[in-house]
Parts: sequence; C-alpha cells; structure tokens
Amino acid sequence: MRHLFIFSLLFVAFNLKAQNAPRRVNTTVSDTIRTDSITTDSAKTDSVKLKTATGLNSEIKYTAEDSIKFSVDGSTIYLYGKARIYYEELELDADYIRIEQKTKMLFAAGRKDKNQIYRGRPIFKQGSDAPVNTDSLIFNFETKKGKAFGTATSADEGYIQARQFKKNEFNEGFLKDGIYSTCSLPEPYTHFGIHIHKGIITEKQVMAKSAYLEIEHIPIYFAYLPFGFFPKTNKRSSGFRFPTFGDDASRGFYMQGIGWYFGINDYWDADVTGTLYSKGSYDIGVIGRYKKNYKYNGSVNLRYASTKNPNAIEGTPENSATKDFRITWTHSQDQAARPGSNFSANVDFGTSGYNRNTAAGGTYNYGSLVQNTMSSGINYSTSLFDGLFSFSSSLRHSQDLTNKTVSLTLPSFNLGLAQQFNPFDSKNRTGEQKWYQRIALNYSMSGDNSFSGLENQVFKKEGLKKYTTNIQHSIPISMSLNVMKVLQFSTNVNYNESWVLKTINKTYDQNLGTVRTDTVNGFARIYNYSMGGSFSTKVYGIFKFKKGNLVALRHVMTPNVGFSYSPDFTSSRFGFYNTITNLPTGNSQFADSIRTVYANQMQYSRFLTGSGGGRSASINFSLQNTIDAKKKSTSDTSTATQNVPIIQGLNFSGNYNFAADSLKLSTINFDGRTALFKQKIGISFGGTFDPYKVAISKYGTATRINQFTLEDGKLARLTNLRLSTDFSFNSSALQKRNEELRKKQDDPNLTPSQQQDIRSILMNPNYYVDFNVPWNFSASYSFNYSNDGIRSTISNTLNFNGDFSLTQKWKISFNSGYDFRQKEIATTQFNISRDLHCWDFTVGWTPFGLYKSYNINLRVRASVLQDLKLTRRSTMLSPYSTSY
Repeated sequence: MRHLFIFSLLFVAFNLKAQNAPRRVNTTVSDTIRTDSITTDSAKTDSVKLKTATGLNSEIKYTAEDSIKFSVDGSTIYLYGKARIYYEELELDADYIRIEQKTKMLFAAGRKDKNQIYRGRPIFKQGSDAPVNTDSLIFNFETKKGKAFGTATSADEGYIQARQFKKNEFNEGFLKDGIYSTCSLPEPYTHFGIHIHKGIITEKQVMAKSAYLEIEHIPIYFAYLPFGFFPKTNKRSSGFRFPTFGDDASRGFYMQGIGWYFGINDYWDADVTGTLYSKGSYDIGVIGRYKKNYKYNGSVNLRYASTKNPNAIEGTPENSATKDFRITWTHSQDQAARPGSNFSANVDFGTSGYNRNTAAGGTYNYGSLVQNTMSSGINYSTSLFDGLFSFSSSLRHSQDLTNKTVSLTLPSFNLGLAQQFNPFDSKNRTGEQKWYQRIALNYSMSGDNSFSGLENQVFKKEGLKKYTTNIQHSIPISMSLNVMKVLQFSTNVNYNESWVLKTINKTYDQNLGTVRTDTVNGFARIYNYSMGGSFSTKVYGIFKFKKGNLVALRHVMTPNVGFSYSPDFTSSRFGFYNTITNLPTGNSQFADSIRTVYANQMQYSRFLTGSGGGRSASINFSLQNTIDAKKKSTSDTSTATQNVPIIQGLNFSGNYNFAADSLKLSTINFDGRTALFKQKIGISFGGTFDPYKVAISKYGTATRINQFTLEDGKLARLTNLRLSTDFSFNSSALQKRNEELRKKQDDPNLTPSQQQDIRSILMNPNYYVDFNVPWNFSASYSFNYSNDGIRSTISNTLNFNGDFSLTQKWKISFNSGYDFRQKEIATTQFNISRDLHCWDFTVGWTPFGLYKSYNINLRVRASVLQDLKLTRRSTMLSPYSTSY
C-alpha cells in the first residue's frame, strides 16, 4: 500500500494541469422562480444589452428550445429547455437559465424530469479553457465573478470534482472540498485519489491546502500534506519519471523505469528511462512519439542492455557483461496526405539474445519471450509521369533468433510501367480486337543490395564484403485468345537481364584437396530468354442426390497444360559458366549444387544470382479443384439452396522436361485448404511427391536416380507434408469490436494517448481482455513431415489462448501450448482480471516453465479502455520473483 500512496501523490504532482475546476458532486443550489406576472415570448432567439460599470455596452445573446419568458417589468428573462447564452468569452448551456438585468446576475441549473432524474446540468466554457460541468452556478456580468456548485472537469487522464468552485475577473479559480480521481463517474464507486480541502487554480500554478489520501471515501489522514504547490501549463511539460522497485532472482534488486519525460512540443514527446540492478546489469532506452493530424504518426524505441552472469566468478571471462540492443520504429502516413505516394515503416531489429537476457526489456511480455523471429520493412511508393510509371523502394530485414542469422536487403527498388500496353492496337479502334492487337508489352526494372549471414557479421568488415548488388530488367510479351469459346489460350515471350558487380572464380587446390572460391569485383551481365504457351478451361460436374438437407455436390476442375522452351545457357558460347578441369577423377564430393562432376571436370556458374540453367523443353501441367455442397434451406416453404464450401482448393502441379538427360519428370507439388464448423476452423495443407527412387552414396547422402518408384509398385514417394490450422470461437464479437476501433482511431476528438491506445489494441488484440465478450478461445496447430530417402523428421506444435467471464466483472484468461517433439507443455500463464472501471486489477500466475512466477498488478486504466471495458493482460516476471 505504501507504493500506491506514493504513486497517487506523484500522479497528482505531475498531472494536475491547466483545468478550471473539479468533478461534480450531486449538490444543487435551490432556486425559486418568481411568480410575477409574466409574458411568453414566441421568439426562441433574442439578445439584450447591459450597461456595465465601465460604461461599455455588452450584448448577451440567448436561445432556448422550449420557451423564453419575461417578468412583468421585462427586467428578468427565463430560458427553458436546452437554453444557451453567449456573453463576451462566456458560453453557457443549461436546461434552465435566469437573467436578471437589474442586478446583472445570472443563474443556471438543470431540472428534474418526470422520473425525478436531474438532467440538463450547466456546461460552461470561458475563452480557451476546457468545458466544465456543474450542478448549478451563479454569475455576475458586471464583476465577471461566478460561483459553481458540484463542478466537474478533467485533468489529462484524471478528473477533478468539487462541492464549490468560484472564479474571479482575473481568471483565477477557487475550489472547496475537491477530489482528484482517476474515475470519470460523477460519484466514483472505486475511488482512489487525493482530497483537497481548499485550492487555488491560476493560469500557471495550483496551490492546495490540507490535502490527504482517500480510498473508497475513507480518509487516510496519516498520508497528509499541510499544503501543496504544483506548476501547471496549457501544454506538454517535462518531468521526472518515478521508478518502480522489485527483486529479480537472477539480476538482483532493481529500480525500474527511472528517467525523464520530455514534452518537446505539440507534435513530439519522448521518454528517457533506465533500469538498474544490484548485481551490475542495466537497461537504458529512449522512446519518442510523434503525430501530426492528417499527415503522419509513429514512434521510435531504442534500447541498450548490459547483462551480467550472476553465477560467474568475478574477474573471469564468463563474468563479462552481455551486450544487447533492440530498435523498433513504426510510421504510418495518412492516405490523404500525399495522394499517389505512400511511406510506411515497421522496424523490429536487434540482437537475438535481447528478449531472453533482459526479460523482454523488463516487461516480461509473453509474446516477446516466445518470439523466435524478427522482421522489418520500410517502404516507399509513388507514381511518375502522370501515372505512366510506378516506383517503389524498400529496406527489408529478417532474423532467426534461434540460429542467430540475419538477411538484409538495403535497399531494393522496382520501376516499371503502371500497366501493360498493346503496341499494335489503335486508340480509335471500333469493334473487337484482332489477334495481333491483343499482343501486350510490359517493362520493369528492379534491384537490390542484399546480405545473408550471422548477425555478428552485419556491421563488420568481413560482413560488408558479403553484400551483393543485382539489377534486373524484365520485358514480358504476352497474348491471350479464346479458342472455340471454351478454351483460354495464352502465349508469352520473356527476356530477363541482370547486372551485377561481383562474380566468382573457382580453382582446385591440390595441396589442400579443396575447391577454392574467390570473389572477382567488376561489372558483369547475364541474361536469359524463354517462350511458352498454355491452354486452360473449366469443367463442371454436378452430382445430385438427397441426404438430409444436402441435395447436390458440385465439382469444378480447372486443368492447365502448357509448353515452355529455353536454350542451354550453360553452353560456353554464352560465357556464364566456367569449368574446373584438374579435379581428381571420381570425387563427386566436389559436385556443384547446379552442375555435377563429369570425369575430372566440374562446371559452375560465375554468378551468385540469376544464373540460367540448361536447355529446357517442358510440358507444364496443373489441376485446380473446388468442391461445394448445395444445402436446402431449413424453412419448410422455401425452395432456395445455399452453397457450403467443402474443399476450397486442391491443386496439383508439375512438369516434364524433354530436353533433360535424365530425371525428366519433376516432383509433383500439391496444396489445398478447407474449413470446418461453419468456417470456424481453417485448414491449410500441402506437400511434395517424388516419382523417382533414391540411392544412398558411400558418403551417407541420398541421390535421386533415374528409376521410377512404380517399378517397386509405389506411385511416388512422399517427401514433404505440411499442415496448419488456426481457429477462434466467438471471433465475430472481436471482429465487430475491431471494426469499431478502426473507425475510432482517426477521430480528431480523441487525445493522442487515446489514439495510441486504440492502435495498440488493433496491433496486439491478445494483450487485452475484453469484458464485453463473455468468452473467447483461439488456437493454432502446425505439423511438418519431411523424408530425404534416408530418414524422416516430424515436428508439430500447438498454441492456444482464451478467456471466459466468471461474472460480469471477473474474467479468467490463459495462454499456453504443447511441443509434441519435446513432449512438454510450453510456457503457460493464467490471469484473473477484475473490472474496476477506471483501474486495472490483475493477478498473474505462471505455474511452470522458464519464467515461473506470480504477480499482482493494480494500475490506472486509460480513459479509452474504460469506455471499451478493456484491461491489459498481466505481464510475467522472471523465475521465482514477486512484484507488488
């Protein structure tokens, strides 16, 4: 509780800003409407001028939806029903307003309806100040002094309410019996905040007398301040970030999140924070956020950590600290900001050990701890020459955290025609196109500078040498025709050319008995061309029967048969391949991945990418299938039917190369997808069949041989099978919520922090508990089988998460999985959440696994999460650690 008390005091000290008065308490000032003889004015809009003490004329404009009445002498005006007045910088709305011209006084209040519910409370706004709600108020037009009762207003993510509040002509406010709370309700049922007996609010500061802590309306007088002085501004202000304290089993006691907040301007803000551990580890970071309405928004997070091994002996190499870093950056551009151009970024880059060594930067986030890949993309696209050409460029990164390998493309680009054109067609053509007018031409140029290797080589000298540059040109020419109205015929001619800055040269070193590879710097070009054609059609089959509500099955087949030809680019006349001639005879271990050894020679490509292969004259074939069922309507009087997908796709493909010396038939690939239980469970599958046998060499490797498996009575060998499925029950409720959030995220009435909360929910839906959804369950399963002819391997994993409500306010959520290969349950976490409207209360428990722990969290909930009844899921702690 001591931590909660300190947190509350500091929250007030740094967040009580630029607001006029506190939140309302249901207290009203009774007003008796005089029963003078009155006349009813049929006009609903009017104005009256008052003579002020300074001799200046000030006009009061007033309107009312119900009626406007006057006293007999006309000096008092009564406004009923959604009344509104304008006086200089003052704007006031209320259900009842009385203006007394003789005394220059104004009284405003709400009214009780037939159900005795007090409605139409006054809302007033003066100048650039924030609107304030009150139960009732009085105001003097001459002195510009006022007094409000049951006043309510907001202060950033908190709220202020007071029994009495008044304001003078110097724009200074005075409150009595005020409460600062994080709850937006008129009378907070879960109140935890500061009670202020008396206070003064000026333009730049707040002064309070006798403030004390209050929980559930129970005063905690030992947490008492005799007076307080707080600066306040009407803009972002910088300030100290108070840390949290705890104990980590491996790194010791810690002080987490200490730092400084920088309120740079209306578009930028930043946090510089760090965490210090008693055993010598530390973690520092900078988080910057930026947003410009209708232009762009984003955030940057830079983190660096030094982690010591607590079990190592001081002074030994094992005791040296492990250095890790992580960089994340997100940027999105408003679609209307620059029509025709777009820039976006989603960067997640760092060392593979950062999450594990730092417990995900001290957050112990479940998703980050089980993450084994990272990827990034920075993309830019635009149109050129009035839309004739399109240009796009990107920087890409992918990283395997398990193998500590990384692939970079810095950068890649693509420039090409926005759409193909028909060079032989006429702009003034009438009627259908002739066959030659259907010839279409296109052009594109693409390039990339890429690296692939270990992550510790990325920024080193030897790593820079591994970058390869490649620029490709592509000119496709195509034509399509309808043949006999049922066949679709298409033909194509393709020309591709690549420009590179590096090639390779291989030589055999007789002393070492190995093949040596050297890099040759310099410009070189390689090209290839091919031609082909194909026929395709659709075949429909309907099988009628009656079984229950099923009345028919429909099978749609889409066969495709084509032919392609390309010359032998390994021929010496092209100069793309070289030959090593002094290899030892019969040593097939020197075989290149592209060309094999013949006698004492080996042929290899001089190019790292884009190498053309041998002569090819192939027949390509594929078959696509879909199967639907027709289901009769359940209505007795209806004859309508509806389609029920059974197999949404089952595809086979392969080719036969007549020009190959052997192994002319390729492997047969297949893939498909279907869905079960009213599309709730989606299943994707695929694999590869090999029609040839394999032979085991003396080196223990399997090699395909030119003998069909049919000779052994087998149709083909299954070399790979993969299957994956994911499903989510009650997903329609979540989908509806996400659609509503997408509409809200660009609402200009929301604060930047609220918009950021919505973006976070959309990006990480599983990190939040939705109390509006009574239950939800999601799971994913993946299976992979492979067989190289010698041994087979199987891997399959199951992950699942969900939640369900015990009551309207209590919810239990879980996250777990099972590794079938290791035969063990993955890291599992349970959370119990309580909806406290303006607070999050969560108990988290990880019963086993690497991060076995429990934690109890009580924190202020963002205002947008209050409206959505969402709470953030609890994060995990390191082994055997606790947090309060």
